[in-house]
Amino acid sequence: MTARQLALRVLLRCEKSGGYSPIVLDTMLSRSELELKDRALVTALVTSVISHKITLDYLIGRLSSIPEEKIEAETRNILRLGLSQIIYFDRIPAHAAVNESVILAPHRSAGFVNAVLRSYLRQKDVITFPEDAEERLSVLYSVDRILVRELVGAYGYDKTESILRAFSEPPYLSIRVNTLKTDRESLISRLGKGAKASELSLCGIRLEGGSVTSLPGFDEGEFFVQDTASQLCTAALGGESLSGGLFIDSCAAPGSKSFGVAIDMQNRGRVLSFDLHENKLSLVSESAARLGIDIIETKKTDGREFISELSGVADAVLCDVPCSGYGVLAKKPEIRYKSPEVCAALPDIQYAILENCSRYVKKGGVLVYSTCTLLPRENEENARRFLSDHGDLFVPEAFRVNGRTYPAFTTLFPDTEGTDGFFIAKFRRK
Repeated sequence: MTARQLALRVLLRCEKSGGYSPIVLDTMLSRSELELKDRALVTALVTSVISHKITLDYLIGRLSSIPEEKIEAETRNILRLGLSQIIYFDRIPAHAAVNESVILAPHRSAGFVNAVLRSYLRQKDVITFPEDAEERLSVLYSVDRILVRELVGAYGYDKTESILRAFSEPPYLSIRVNTLKTDRESLISRLGKGAKASELSLCGIRLEGGSVTSLPGFDEGEFFVQDTASQLCTAALGGESLSGGLFIDSCAAPGSKSFGVAIDMQNRGRVLSFDLHENKLSLVSESAARLGIDIIETKKTDGREFISELSGVADAVLCDVPCSGYGVLAKKPEIRYKSPEVCAALPDIQYAILENCSRYVKKGGVLVYSTCTLLPRENEENARRFLSDHGDLFVPEAFRVNGRTYPAFTTLFPDTEGTDGFFIAKFRRK
């Protein structure tokens, strides 16, 4: 089986079962006998098609003489693969993309596939996109139109296009150094060319990508994967000042923020990592062991349920709440097609977690609320609601990381900060 054949099978499986593409991809790759280079091509092809599906389907609709609903799923996905290679893969010649797509197609549709792809090559410079501003952004950047409308309403058209353009770029790999075992300079020298120190975080390194587990220092626990935005969130908690104290991570899985704070605490004190999903907590414990962290205790619990023995005893509490995920479109392309309407209940759930867990913060302690989304109703609106309800106990507090001061309510954007889209709100209990 060729790389393109496997990519087609993955796409068809995802479409038929509604499966999450990384899981389907990993499962089918594990069963294949493809070489490493071909496996990388499969991953790139599948990710590209899913990331640009609205754009690709719009082009197919403009180029095809057959109505979209009458194009078979197999043929439609072959066309998506062919167009994706022509448009987004610089190292694959257009004629090769066309030829490989025709070979991939069953006999009954090979001529149709050839005609549509060659039609694109002839017309690509004159194809027009929708005049409606929201629909245009939806088609150009392959994002649900209702999400576009919400972002435009919050940030304006130009800023929204800038955000979506940034989400269209291949995401870099961000790791955080485990300073219990090494320092950033030493790890960068071991990682070699392509590894760069983060400009925003004192402990972050940016890489162009690749297999995390094969990087030098992984088995030794010298780093873990964590986006720069999450590193800033961890820093806002003031981990060094928490050494010897108690930190509660209320929605901890997969655990990177618990690890970061524990490291800042010099592995001294106590970290309680809570999560609703027990199976995810076992992964937290495994990763903590690899990193040499032994102050983390995990417990399955709902962040909305009060644990009375923890009332007013924590030096710091983090509520990194479940969210719509609209800040990680570059890393999780399926989220592009999730309508905000299905996330309508989230703000109240998030607020319930924040309000409940605030009761664990001791006098003078820190409370941080964070999400990996850019929707104000999950971010600033929840933070201001909390301040309105609990301003007698908590005050907003700015924080400083690596020489830069951030407002108490900070939104990080992929186009300006080069991070995930992320929100951080820091409070201090009076």
